Parts: sequence; C-alpha cells; structure tokens
Amino acid sequence: MTRTVRGASVLITGAAMGMGRLYAERAVAEGAASVVLWDRDAHALAQTVGDLGTASKGRTRIHSYVVDVADLGAIAKAAQKVRKEVGNPDVLINNAGVVRGNGYFWETDNGDDTRPTMQVNALAPMYITREFLPGMVARAYRASRIVNIASAAGMISNPRMSVYAASKAALIGWSDSLRLELVRDDHANVKVTTVAPSYISTGMFDGARGPLLTPIMTPEYVVDQVWRAMLAGRPMLMLPWTVGFSKVLRGVLPAAAFDAVAGRFFGVYRSMDRFTGR
Repeated sequence: MTRTVRGASVLITGAAMGMGRLYAERAVAEGAASVVLWDRDAHALAQTVGDLGTASKGRTRIHSYVVDVADLGAIAKAAQKVRKEVGNPDVLINNAGVVRGNGYFWETDNGDDTRPTMQVNALAPMYITREFLPGMVARAYRASRIVNIASAAGMISNPRMSVYAASKAALIGWSDSLRLELVRDDHANVKVTTVAPSYISTGMFDGARGPLLTPIMTPEYVVDQVWRAMLAGRPMLMLPWTVGFSKVLRGVLPAAAFDAVAGRFFGVYRSMDRFTGR
C-alpha cells in the first residue's frame, strides 16, 4: 500500500461532502475494491454515491450508511453491517468533525456545544477504530491504515475554540498512543497517521484568519498530502510547516514568551475573532 489503495477496502466518515468526498474520489480513482461512506446527511450521501458510481464505472463497489457518529449505538450497528456486507476495511479515515460555538468557554452550552464536539471529534474515532482494528490486526499478512484527522488546535491553544481544541488534543493523544501500541505489540501491518492541519477552506472555519506565514489551505492540497502520508504510513502530518515550528517554539519558550510570539507576532490568538462557520 505504498503507492495506491488499488484492491483495498476504504471506509471514510463524514464522506458526503468536503474533504470526505475528496478522499472517496481519490480511492475510486486509484481502483479501490470497495469504498464505504458514512455520513448523517442522507441526501448529500445519496448524491455522492451516485457521482462516485458514475466515476468508477463499476470497477469499485460503493457502499453507503447513514450514521450519526455522535451515537455509540449507531456506530456499533453500522460497523456490524459493514463487516457483514462488505468485510473489514483495510483503510479507515476518521474524517468526520464538528466545530460548535465561537465564543469564550463560559459562553458555550454543555449540551449543544461541548458534548457533541467531544462525541464527534474525540470519542467517535475511538469507537469506530475499536470496531475495525481487531480485524486489521488479525490479518497480519495485509497492510492496513488508520488516518485520524485532528487539528493544529490540538497542539496550539487558541481563544474562542477551547472545546474544539480539547477534542483535537484528546484525538492526538489517543491516536499517537495507538500507533505506539501497535508498534510495541508487533502489528507492523497496521499503520496510524495523525493529521494536524491549520485552517482549511472547507467552510467549517469561515471567517477565521490564517496566522502569519500560515495561509488557509485548499481541501484538495490537504487531501493530497494526507493521502501520501497515509500510503507511506507516516506517523504524523502537520500542515503547513508553521504548525510544527509552533509546536517546537511552545516546547522551548516560557509560556509568557510563547504567548507574545504566537499572539502578537504570528496572530494565532486573533485568528478566530471573526469566525462565523458555515
């Protein structure tokens, strides 16, 4: 799986539109044996299935499931159907994500903002991976990949996105720990890639401004970079380069000095001031 996903089974969450759809298109273009799409938007999902079916010309089997990944029971039921109807996936891309609220933490609502953000961004990837990982491990002869789409917000604190940052920090911690567990237990066929991008022009972060030297990236560019990293089994992908640079600075500078650099010089702490979202 170092060059393509030809012949593999690929499951993507949040697949009806945006980057999820782009991952699906890439899988079809490379000749995946089957592409499994999860999304809670039934109408958009049906449209994507039709378009992918036309593009694949029958070479790739397209399967779709309407799933709310905030619901543990729905995940378990959908996973059971996938194993029965398609088989265990070779590639799992945990792409689904949400951002709720644009104020300070004390202005967020526990039920409407905090709980769904943590459920979708942090817990769902764990639940979904737990459903399919045993099947990946059992097939030691077959290469498998898990991609967890986190965020630079999980590494660099930022006002007006505290809950989102917390959800992505949890995802990063779990994802990279999972990678190490697989290495330690000698499951070399399963590679985990953790992705931490800055702002992407998907509409999710409309109104946000990219910090200095950190342009808002196009979905096509990010998907291409993620895909390459996934195939290669790269442990961590940070986009653009300033994300990794900021991580290093945060590790070596005192908090007050880093706040001055990130806040006043790079403008990180002002990037969400005009956020509106979709």
